[in-house]
Amino acid sequence: MFRMTFDYLMAKARAFASSEEGASAIEYAIVVAMVAVGVVVFVTPIGAKVLTIFNSVLTSLGGAPEVRPTI
Repeated sequence: MFRMTFDYLMAKARAFASSEEGASAIEYAIVVAMVAVGVVVFVTPIGAKVLTIFNSVLTSLGGAPEVRPTI
């Protein structure tokens, strides 16, 4: 019984190691991480500019300017 279970687990481990699905998943995770870094790097300065424009319009209409939210 133990020998059969061990052989089954070894066969599954070999099949998993030879599978390329794991490598593809890691590649996709790396791409997603790179996109996330790119979004953070480019959206943060754009957000500050949008807030400046929004505050300009808001004060022109007689409102109080908004402050940038802190994280």
